[in-house]
This record gives sequence, structure tokens and C-alpha cells, in this order.
Amino acid sequence: MWGHEPPPASVSPVPYPLLLRIATRQVTLSPGDERIHRAGPSDTPDRAGRIEGRPGRPYSGGMDDEAYAGPLVVADDLDDDRLADYRDLNDPAYRRRLEAELGIVVVEGRVAVRRLLDSDLEVRSLVVDDHQVALADDLVSAVRGRGATVFVVPRARMAALVGFRLHRGVVAVAARPPEADTGTVLARAARTPSVDAGPPLVVVLEGLNDPENIGAVFRNAAAFGAAAVLVDPTCGDPLYRRAIRVSAGHALHLPFARLDPWPDGLGIVREAGFAVCALVPNPPAGDGGPERLTLRRLAGRRRPTAVLLGAEGPGLSAAALDAVDTVVTIPMAEGIDSLNVATAAAVVLERLSGP
Repeated sequence: MWGHEPPPASVSPVPYPLLLRIATRQVTLSPGDERIHRAGPSDTPDRAGRIEGRPGRPYSGGMDDEAYAGPLVVADDLDDDRLADYRDLNDPAYRRRLEAELGIVVVEGRVAVRRLLDSDLEVRSLVVDDHQVALADDLVSAVRGRGATVFVVPRARMAALVGFRLHRGVVAVAARPPEADTGTVLARAARTPSVDAGPPLVVVLEGLNDPENIGAVFRNAAAFGAAAVLVDPTCGDPLYRRAIRVSAGHALHLPFARLDPWPDGLGIVREAGFAVCALVPNPPAGDGGPERLTLRRLAGRRRPTAVLLGAEGPGLSAAALDAVDTVVTIPMAEGIDSLNVATAAAVVLERLSGP
């Protein structure tokens, strides 16, 4: 962590031996344990990283068994440049610009961070509060085991860093993966059965910008064995922080790609062997146009299907509807004309997947 350099000003005077024992999981703190907040002069490392009056080698972030290569830094100076990736997470416009410029994604919450650690993405750092450093010690150890830095921020100051009250107290930054090739994603999806060896499925989204809806669609798609999600050029980013959180981290694993141009890109989906089916609250009026099917009939066909969903409110564009093979509606009780887009996706995918 500090090596042979003087400890940076952002390192708070926590009890140093205790911090080492937490890091090596030799001691477990209960949430809010005051020992992580208290320190005396004798517990502050000197310029060589040693504890005053106690012999030993400088602490460099590694343990005796070299299992932990990443530093553990207790930070209470929120102006520390090393925390810049975590500032103002509640400012979507700023974050989109910053994350695009830096090529990073932000992953919030213990569940999502665990899925991040199960992925091939490079984890750059982790921030935990002084409550979660004990409760999430498995994540702390795993991140440090990858050689990445773990920052411990006092819980009372976490909101000042990230811009909102971070109830989960755990947030990580990882390198953003490269854009996937649409043809490659579809080719693999066409060979991937859904749940219980059901037919291959993909989800196609038009105009979804709410990150929580996007995340919920990804979670439902993963649950029912859809092999990929395709998004049109106007959709929001599936790797935006809130989308990843609501997806329970599945957005980090489920392949996705953008279909551009739109809606002509639906032809690529059809060429990959998928029937393109639009989900609509009401079937279009008049004769002609795409085939109209009940959900039961569509499920009975047992063939690879791409399920196209639009944003709540505007729904699917006329151009997209003209480009599909079939349209289907979900039967609902009288007086109910629509479902949340993620819920509708779950209903259809459940019917189409499986034996």
C-alpha cells in the first residue's frame, strides 16, 4: 500500500495492527465496531510503513503468504485523486462522459460485485464503507487478490463521495469490455438453447432509456435462458451503474450488441435463424402487415425467436413493426391494457423457453 513512501494524507490513523488482521481475515468485526475508527500515535505507520516501537518489515499491501497483491487504503480525504472514479455517481450526464472517456463501468452492491468478480472484466478498484469492510470481507479479499486497490471510506462520508446515500456500502470500478460484434453474438445465440433445452431466444429492445427497466430486462432474460440482448441505437447503456445493479450483475455476463442501422438491422437477426416477434399491448388494426399470433400459438411453434419490446408509453415504432415477422399480445384481465416492459418480457420468455 505505502511501500517505502510516506503514507498519503488520505490514510486515516486507524489501528494499524487491527487493519492488517482484518485484511488477512484473522479477525472479524461486527458492523459498526468502534475499533476501526480509533487509533493512537503508536498505531500510525512511520515513513517506512512500520508501527512505532514495533519491529517488522514495511507493509506493502501483501500478506506473508503473498495472497494479497492489492493495497488496502483507509481513505478519509475525499479529495484524494485515487477516488476520482467514484465521485458524483448520481450525475448521469457527467458519469456517461467520464466513464466513456476512461473506459470504465461502475458496479454497485455486493450481489453485482460478486458477479463482476465471476466475469473476465478487469477490476480496477473497490470502495467499501467501514461497515462493509467486515461484512463483505470475501469481496475485499477477492479484489485484493487480483492486485486491485480496496479503499475503506467512513460510512458517514460515503454519500459525500458518491453523491447519494449508498445503502449497500460497496461499489467497484472495472474496465469496460469492448463492443461486441452483432453477427458473432447472434451466431452464438443461435446455438444456445434456452431453459431446459428450449429453443434459442434473444431479446431486442427499441427506445428503452430507463436504466432500471433495462437492468430488469437483462435479469429476466438471463433467468429464462435468453442468449443475448440486442439494443437499438437509441437505447440506454446496459452497463450504466443502475442498470447493472437492477440486473443483479447479469448485464456483465449476458452478451449484448447494438443493432445499427435500425430497424434494418432486424434483417441480420432474421438471417441468423430467428423469427422476429414484436410484443404489443394491442394488435395493429387493419389487414395486412405481420402475422398476428396468440402467445400460446407462438410458444407452440418451438423455434428460435427474437422478442422485440419497446419503451413504456411510446411502444414500438411503426418502422419497427413493419420489419417484424409476427406480433403477439399477452392476454390480460379486462381494464388492464399493459405491463411493465420487464414484466412483459418475463411473461413471454417463460412461455417460449423450456420443453
